[in-house]
Amino acid sequence: MENHPNTSSSTMLTQRYDIPPEGVLPVFFLASLSYAMILLCNLILLLTIVLNKKLRQPMYMFLLNMPVNDLLGSSAFFLHLFKSLLSDNGRLWFPACVTQAFLIHIYAAGTVLILTAMAYDRYVAICLPLQYNAVMTQGHVARIVASIWLLCLLLIGVLFFLLLRLPRCRSTVHNIYCDHPSLLALVCVDTTLNHAYGLFTVAVTQLLANSVIIFSYFRILMVSCRSRRADTKVKVVQTCATHLFVFLFLEILGLCTIISYRVKQLPPTLRHFIGSSTLIFPPWLNPIVYGIKTKEIRSIIVHFFRSKITKSCASKLCFSS
Repeated sequence: MENHPNTSSSTMLTQRYDIPPEGVLPVFFLASLSYAMILLCNLILLLTIVLNKKLRQPMYMFLLNMPVNDLLGSSAFFLHLFKSLLSDNGRLWFPACVTQAFLIHIYAAGTVLILTAMAYDRYVAICLPLQYNAVMTQGHVARIVASIWLLCLLLIGVLFFLLLRLPRCRSTVHNIYCDHPSLLALVCVDTTLNHAYGLFTVAVTQLLANSVIIFSYFRILMVSCRSRRADTKVKVVQTCATHLFVFLFLEILGLCTIISYRVKQLPPTLRHFIGSSTLIFPPWLNPIVYGIKTKEIRSIIVHFFRSKITKSCASKLCFSS
């Protein structure tokens, strides 16, 4: 299958993991543990917001989309990873390869836009507190959430439409998972339009996100500096520092991934690790950061587990007596 002209081939071959036979089982166990933690943490955050009426505020409605998006991206990556480790090959059906790439790019764009919406919400809450309820109505929040997903689907949908219209003459994906740059490298005709549109999608999402976030946090910083109340400053710092950390962490990982594609001298193992890190660390970190740092969510989760432990202990005491 190695790069023979074959536009009709429905089977792809992704890059194999450079793992010795004795290391496959430990890697599979570590990957399973990582994916289980991602599932557990994101589902806890998701169910906590969905099942508690106290968390019907706009901030939590935006946050609700984060675990959904993280589960999409991480599942698209880990399910193929498990298959590759168990079968010791990277063979993948072409529609499955395209689906994986599509979900990964939806995840990347969605993360940036969700964080942008959360920054806008914090701007209105801190800079326009008296107008917050009038501005952030349920209808307005629903329109923002719908716009995020529609914009993701539109941008990424067009990106893959432009890709799929081109004939393929290669079948080896030079990456451990399928993404748009790797699939575009399989095409043997002019891809100038595809590259131009790819840059356009990156420019739109990054320009929109960075403009809103820089403006929002600049105004929040100004309001914080003008405030004479120490507790207000502490609250602003605690609220915004977490959000900025998550956003900057994601941007750094994304930048490193883009650079790793351009640096040909980079060892393949390091390039694969950098590319995978964007799909592993944010989905694992986001629910922990927002679950622990958000007081309301933390108190609900702690109360739930305490009540379960108390009931369990009480039932055991009753049974023993």
